[in-house]
Amino acid sequence: MPISWNRTQYVAIVALIVSMVIWSFSGIAIKHALLVLPPFTMIVMRFVPSVVIMFLIGIVKRNHSLFCLQRIELRDLPLFLIAGFCQPFLYYLLETYTYNALCSPTIAETLLSTSPLLSPLFAAVLLRERVTRNNIIGIVISTAGVFALSLVGNSNYSIGSYWGILLAFAAVSAAVVDSVMMRKAPLKYSSLTFVFYTQLISLCFFLPIWFWREGPAALNALDWSQLDSIHSPLSVGLFSVAYLTVFASITAYILYCYAIRQVGVTQANAFNNIRPAFTALWMFLLFGEHLPFGKWMGIALIVFGLFVCQKQEKVSKF
Repeated sequence: MPISWNRTQYVAIVALIVSMVIWSFSGIAIKHALLVLPPFTMIVMRFVPSVVIMFLIGIVKRNHSLFCLQRIELRDLPLFLIAGFCQPFLYYLLETYTYNALCSPTIAETLLSTSPLLSPLFAAVLLRERVTRNNIIGIVISTAGVFALSLVGNSNYSIGSYWGILLAFAAVSAAVVDSVMMRKAPLKYSSLTFVFYTQLISLCFFLPIWFWREGPAALNALDWSQLDSIHSPLSVGLFSVAYLTVFASITAYILYCYAIRQVGVTQANAFNNIRPAFTALWMFLLFGEHLPFGKWMGIALIVFGLFVCQKQEKVSKF
């Protein structure tokens, strides 16, 4: 059966792919930033400029439907509070403890990539969203590709603390709840409005922890003289934070928010499976990391699974 999409859906699919390409490089950027910056300092340096930039965009583009910045009505405030608490705040905390609790970073990354598996459940229960047989089959195929991509060539299959598994699924659940809140947000709010307020709320949770754990002393401890060279670790780290701010926190998040309101939680979250594939390709193209045949097969399964997931059906709910 041919795929039947309208123009809006095509735009949403392109927005999803662009956001996933951007986010697929975020892990590499975070790794470089954390070489010179403490974790909460990096987060604050990422989201403070992000919130300020979005505020300025909202003022300049006040008549643009996608980028205008609106006031939140009091009755909608709980929705934004839940979204801001879940992601990035709660997700980032749970993600950090997941990596600490599990022996293998590869296992952790694989478990943290399972949001498409939980999305149909959350979408059906909380949104009454239509979930088709093709959605389920495509997500399963694509997730199998993620496991193949992540585990092929990895010799460390030890798990570590089983609490790590629970933390990983708690982190994934927080991310999916954030997606549900995006979908539930009234359409009168622009994508920039949703992203701006959720990141501002998250920042309000992060700042007290930053002051408690690291604070301004972390900034004073940096060797700012390294900025004389653009190739110094600090310069690379700050360029990485700038990438995370402009592209990962603003551009990709606004595109993702727009897309999820067009195609729904289940179909949009299915695209999270291509993030590990793009990351593998970045590592191959930029750093010469070897990709064995099994990993290429994993990438092929991910792409095929996404194709199946987006295929329209005449027959109904699963």
